[in-house]
Amino acid sequence: MHKLNRIAVSVGLAMGLASASAVAEAADKNWRMATPWSGGPWLERDAKLYADRVNQLTGGGIEIEVFPGGTLGGALRVTNTVKAGVAQISHNYINYDYGTDPTAALLAGHSSGLTPEEFMLWMYEGGGVELYEAFRRDVFDVVAFPCAILGTEIFLHSNKKVETLEDFQGLRLRTSGAWAELAARLGASTVVMAGGDIYSALERGVIDAAEWGSPEMNRPTGFQEVAQYVIIPGVHQSGGFLECQVNESAWNELTAEEQDLLRLAGKLTVFETWLASSFADLDAYQELVDGPNEIVRLEQSFIDTIYEETVKWEDEYAAENEWFARVLESQRDFKDAMSSWSEYRLPMGGIGR
Repeated sequence: MHKLNRIAVSVGLAMGLASASAVAEAADKNWRMATPWSGGPWLERDAKLYADRVNQLTGGGIEIEVFPGGTLGGALRVTNTVKAGVAQISHNYINYDYGTDPTAALLAGHSSGLTPEEFMLWMYEGGGVELYEAFRRDVFDVVAFPCAILGTEIFLHSNKKVETLEDFQGLRLRTSGAWAELAARLGASTVVMAGGDIYSALERGVIDAAEWGSPEMNRPTGFQEVAQYVIIPGVHQSGGFLECQVNESAWNELTAEEQDLLRLAGKLTVFETWLASSFADLDAYQELVDGPNEIVRLEQSFIDTIYEETVKWEDEYAAENEWFARVLESQRDFKDAMSSWSEYRLPMGGIGR
């Protein structure tokens, strides 16, 4: 309870700071937010929620206008848009920068087995958020921190039934980031495309299957309308984060108090989006169960193979990339520390239900 009290006190102090100073500077802080999102909850809820929280915490001192993907620059190149100053801030998925540095995958979430709850603990209590900001500054010259949570994803919306490794091999799969590489190593034929292109690609048979997000995130895309099979569980992405990035020059023009408020807004929206998305996923998944799609569960042997290949992949990159090794070591240490959780915590739903 004391941690919740600290958050409440922080918010109260933030509002006090805002009323004292930030309002007077409102005219100087009209920011553009670039996103990769063409619509749906990540744009309409998560990105706009962060913009609203910044406005509230700064007492109107920073106004952020949210732009859909592609309007301020390439939908998958939001980091470049922010770095160039076309947008002062973004709402983004760090895994889109996987090609520049694979460490991005560890910070976005990959097939490592961390749930959203575990990711939040590692990020805010296990040193993750400090590594996140230091990595983005060092490698990409932007200031970045988490500002939304990623729930466990649907493994695939697919027109081919996938249960085993053999079923997966040769699959024409839309994906991105680390999973594009890992899926290819497991035998799939992978292609990276923006979310707005997935529906038509599935409908026309350009791809056999796609992964995108959690049940809630996938519901408005209509993937279930053009792909018969819903493949679970989402072992490729059991949890993770979306980020907000700030242009360095714009960041340096802020006061230290304003910088802290932007970080605080990120932490608040992580918590708020976790609540909203986790609850919405229940209803969205039940719609899939009750609908015409067939729910298919991966065989455990395939899941085990995915995790084994992930460890090999992690070790290979850690041997050649210092940042990757630093983040991986931190996450593995955290997972070791979490190993006793199941000994004293009840499973979801309790015992005997």
